[in-house]
Amino acid sequence: MTDTLLDIKDVAVTFKTVTGTVKAVRGVSYDIKRGETLAVVGESGSGKSVTARAIMSMLADNARLDPASKITFDGQDLTALPEVEMQKIRGNKISMIFQEPLTSLNPIYKVGDQVAEIILTHRNVSKKEARKEVLQLFKEVQLPSPEMRLNQYPHEMSGGQRQRVMIAMALANKPDLLIADEPTTALDVTVQAEILSLLKQLQDTHGMAVILITHDLTVVEKTSDRVVVMRYGEIVERGNTAEVFANPQHPYTRHLLASEPKGRPEPLPESAGPLMQANDMRVVFEIKTGGMFTRKTHELVAVNDITAMIRKGETLGIVGESGSGKTTLGMAMIGLGAAHARGEVLFEGQRIDNLTRSQMRPLRTKIQVVYQDPFSSLNPRMIVRQILEEGLIVNGIGSSAKEREELVREALHEVQMDADAMTRFPHEFSGGQRQRIAIARALILKPEFILLDEPTSALDLSIQAQIIDLLRDLRVRHDLSYMFISHDLKVVKALCHNVIVMQNGRMVEAGPTLDVLENPQTEYTQRLVDAAFNVVAA
Repeated sequence: MTDTLLDIKDVAVTFKTVTGTVKAVRGVSYDIKRGETLAVVGESGSGKSVTARAIMSMLADNARLDPASKITFDGQDLTALPEVEMQKIRGNKISMIFQEPLTSLNPIYKVGDQVAEIILTHRNVSKKEARKEVLQLFKEVQLPSPEMRLNQYPHEMSGGQRQRVMIAMALANKPDLLIADEPTTALDVTVQAEILSLLKQLQDTHGMAVILITHDLTVVEKTSDRVVVMRYGEIVERGNTAEVFANPQHPYTRHLLASEPKGRPEPLPESAGPLMQANDMRVVFEIKTGGMFTRKTHELVAVNDITAMIRKGETLGIVGESGSGKTTLGMAMIGLGAAHARGEVLFEGQRIDNLTRSQMRPLRTKIQVVYQDPFSSLNPRMIVRQILEEGLIVNGIGSSAKEREELVREALHEVQMDADAMTRFPHEFSGGQRQRIAIARALILKPEFILLDEPTSALDLSIQAQIIDLLRDLRVRHDLSYMFISHDLKVVKALCHNVIVMQNGRMVEAGPTLDVLENPQTEYTQRLVDAAFNVVAA
């Protein structure tokens, strides 16, 4: 047995597209030792996740791994293994936490059963023992009310809660190697530290190696032993984490380390009137537990009597831990996904909470949304042009196909994407690129109000700064208003005029962003601020 657990040499991956061949990974080589944490960082589209999928032998159908590529795990050549042998390794010896949990979890099965299936597939234990292990895993990853979560479906959980289920699933069989693809992207800042601490604890206990794919340089600095920096499918720098952070050699690495959300929103004119207003919003979900003869119904108050107002041209930030009700509040205000919502919602002085679906339709071009998980919100059977053009066709915008194509080009250009993206499918893009497509789809209808649900969570720092600048510029240029839901307080500070802090469905603090973040009045807000701005070693 050698110290090296995984050794990849000259890995190259290409994708066949309708416009030609895309070289996603170009001769990447690195290794990882037992018990070590290797961070792989770089911009969206740099090849980080594609390399990881090549290790797992989980590339897309239109992808091709170069025959010269060599991937050796624990002395075994993975590139020579048939699929039936790889299935014994995946989820058992090597596990992976995926970037987008909603698309990785089966929507028709309860999450407890899905995690139990991983255990039952690879180990000879009873269903009762497997369920007991799942409950313990849910406790370890800090899922609130873990017993109740066993019987929930993925759509009944917040984005952060789904991510924690994915982490529990990956850790179920105590793998030798864990590939964590943005494992804390969907998690709020306070839980990030707890999850990273948990991974470190399991790593120390079982000698597990971790490949950490991330754009969060704070996480890299706190948790990794070595770092690999990728750009355009190639490695541009590598070394011990402390040395790379203290003395980066490549200009791109220096650019990444210097990137962070900057600036402040321009002050609103005193004459700015209300655009969207919610009074006494309350959303209650019924959760059923037990079997056929022991069925019980519990009420979960997701939003508890919250009043909020967004003025014309304003960006209102909504922050709080995962499951605090941020997204539920936003969706209830725009009339999506909250059948049990109560309260009064006004848009441009018109009450809209009591409108039917057909009555709301004329307002849909004025009110747009960018979802947290772009892959699940983009139709996988449509190319990007069709995805962006669909809203134009439905709403009768553009007198011809040529005019609509020009509008699509303009929208892609605004989110820093080339026009050749129009002919590609969503799965051919990185997570960050898909998020930009989702933003372009909202912008193309020239709305007055956009609900932004974690729009920068999947983006690396340098692109995140560009998107913040873009959103700020569009807001001023088109007099847009945003409701910005996020767990990233640095982004909120740079973009939002006012902020609401939520905990367990309640508003615990609200006011001008700088006042709340620099002088928090509650212990909960202080904890969020400390986790976001004060770097504490894990």
